[in-house]
Amino acid sequence: MRPFAYTAAQCEALRLLASPAHHIMLFGGSRSGKSFVLCCALTVRALRVPGSRHAVIRRYCRSCRNSIGNDTMPRVLERRFGGRVRWEFNRSENFFRFGNGAEIWLIGLDDAERADKILGKEFATIYFNECSELEYSGVQTALTRLAQNAPPLVNKAFYDCNPPSRRHWTYRVFMEKCDPADRKALAHPEDYAAMRINPAANQANLPAGYIENTLRSLPRRQRERFLEGRWLDEDGAALWRPDTIAASRVTAPPELLRIVIGVDPAVTGGGSSDLTGIVAAGAGIDGEYYILADRSLRGSPEQWLRRVDALYRELAADRVVGEVNNGGELIAALLTGFNRTLAFKAVRASRGKLVRAEPVAALYERGVVHHVGEFPELEDEMCSYAPGRAAKSPDRMDALVWAVTELSGGENPGEKFFFA
Repeated sequence: MRPFAYTAAQCEALRLLASPAHHIMLFGGSRSGKSFVLCCALTVRALRVPGSRHAVIRRYCRSCRNSIGNDTMPRVLERRFGGRVRWEFNRSENFFRFGNGAEIWLIGLDDAERADKILGKEFATIYFNECSELEYSGVQTALTRLAQNAPPLVNKAFYDCNPPSRRHWTYRVFMEKCDPADRKALAHPEDYAAMRINPAANQANLPAGYIENTLRSLPRRQRERFLEGRWLDEDGAALWRPDTIAASRVTAPPELLRIVIGVDPAVTGGGSSDLTGIVAAGAGIDGEYYILADRSLRGSPEQWLRRVDALYRELAADRVVGEVNNGGELIAALLTGFNRTLAFKAVRASRGKLVRAEPVAALYERGVVHHVGEFPELEDEMCSYAPGRAAKSPDRMDALVWAVTELSGGENPGEKFFFA
């Protein structure tokens, strides 16, 4: 094995991590060395102060364990520290413990019960890995635990991501230096620093042909994100536009006459499966439509069924509309098994996605669909959906389309539909 050496970009990143900023993000393309250098910095901080506690947080516990626990951290401890550090990994609780008693915990926010237990502790460092997958509210909650008194360490939060769209909270916080919800300027913008780091700077550590054959062959928007590390601009071919959604946004709905939950279920569960889209919408007394919640998730059938049932009860919804192409009547049976009073309507995707989505997009153009608050992930998916060249199944968008179509009259969603 060749002697270890940081790349020039990683050296620059380490200087930034040592700066006075308390929140530091590394963003850029795939396999650029972001997580490696951040895990190095995390380990150095842990070794510096005996008994200190640190955390790596990702959306899914399994992803955090597989990516960080089984891959990046062992490589860091072997390559960067050359086996000179005593450590053990507690597989039942998902944390590394070093010889000085310091710990690095691996946390997935999808396991709420376990996350609450772990986040009952205080940490000197929190590293949000792949934070484009995280909701800002979850990040804010986790940051309340960045509170361990471990001098001489200054408590810090690290972040990394392959840059998503400019509507994502990571861009608003680190690039625009504003609050993602109300767009007000951050009180201490100097506390937030960011650096782009791309795979070209890490080529010495990559397999032959990875950049040339793998990344350069991606579709344009994916290439911009995963090779060039660029924040994605609005797609002019998309059915929805950010300004159209923003123009009709409201903080609260009027009296609602009917509430429907649209569900686009994934065929399988697990970290590599599609999301199950779960979006709630209501028909107002004014004859217009209101998007109330996006509770989409990637998980097992039991997890998304519980999520749908909980939202149905929370909103006192009138009906769940679910696509059954892949699940047939089993989906209805499972849902009603959770809640016998739940009203379920099965719908089948007999028409193409574009044919279903266009009439709903037309309602947005007319200004009669309103988002109650912001739904960054849903809106990013909507504004990235370009008919004929979508890279993945738009699960959140599909759930929204089913819900609004049901509220607006099924086959003729261009006509207002009033309920007595």
